[in-house]
Amino acid sequence: MNTTTLNPTQPALFLNGLSNDEMYAASQRRDTEYDGVFYLAVKTTGIFCRPSCPARMPLQKNVSFFETTTDCLSAGYRPCKKCRPMEVAGAMPRWLADLVEHFQSDPSRKWNDQDIREFGVDPKRVRRWFQQNHGITFHSYLRSRRLSTALSQLSLGDDPTQVAFDAGYESLSGFRDAFQKWFGATPGRAVKGTDNGSMVVNRIPTILGPMVAAASADRLWLLEYADRRMLETQFKRLAKISNCRFCPGENKLIQQTAKQIDDYFCGKLSEFTIPMAVDGTEFQQQVWSELLKIPYGTTTSYESIAKTIKKPNAQRAVGRANGDNRIAIMIPCHRVIRSDGQLSGYGGGLRRKQWLLDHERS
Repeated sequence: MNTTTLNPTQPALFLNGLSNDEMYAASQRRDTEYDGVFYLAVKTTGIFCRPSCPARMPLQKNVSFFETTTDCLSAGYRPCKKCRPMEVAGAMPRWLADLVEHFQSDPSRKWNDQDIREFGVDPKRVRRWFQQNHGITFHSYLRSRRLSTALSQLSLGDDPTQVAFDAGYESLSGFRDAFQKWFGATPGRAVKGTDNGSMVVNRIPTILGPMVAAASADRLWLLEYADRRMLETQFKRLAKISNCRFCPGENKLIQQTAKQIDDYFCGKLSEFTIPMAVDGTEFQQQVWSELLKIPYGTTTSYESIAKTIKKPNAQRAVGRANGDNRIAIMIPCHRVIRSDGQLSGYGGGLRRKQWLLDHERS
């Protein structure tokens, strides 16, 4: 029988400024804020996990912590099959990506649960993933993708009848009713701009956990961590500002955003070129404009920004405007710290803020 001897080398008591007790407590809570900050390795099983892994928590004496997946592998641990720590957090699993690609290859067909079973996948498993990650059913997701594609085709001047048939509808009236129900406007009004139509929403996997992006055809309106508590509030505010309906899907701007974010986390990109919507109050726009001026790899303080915009007593207001920023990382609110050098106030959590600052300084 072949056996594997685990490397007995233990990591330091403190890792990224966290004690073993803090990391164990975060893992007990399955806190997604710590995903990517450290990894949990179980001595008794020889596997390593993300802090948010849903598996049963081992005793603390049986746990070691490591900074990277490479450190875990070098110590002889293998990745957990439940939380898949070697994959980017939030990415659609391969078994599901294959299913989605297969179903989208024939949009005119009305797929059902039996079709999913024949593909070798449990419909409940698919339904659970989409509810947890998108808040809608798989079939609603497919329908929204078809309709958002139809909107793009109509915007390019394609024939409405052909667009309707391509989207899987047998009649123009059925297509029109479904389109209006989803987007809140008829196809003609949405394309002509008499209604703002829809804004595409999609998830972007990152090493620090999935982010949610919302974009129109020409501007990025939102980029936030999927587990941020204020995300729902941000969407409500955004709906009022933009007068748009949101639908899951993808457009060129979402794709470009995902590519630039991936390059940023890989250390290949320090400046973003995505056109962004920075609609807000005059004061918010002043603050956000100053955030965009903070050089990569550096920090500034709330006090300094307040002085720069000639409102030296508005430090707290600057902090609130910083927190109201809807486009994380690209509008770098994480580069603002207290005047004494301490971290404070980050919607994605202080551990992510520290990770981003360390990443930019490395």
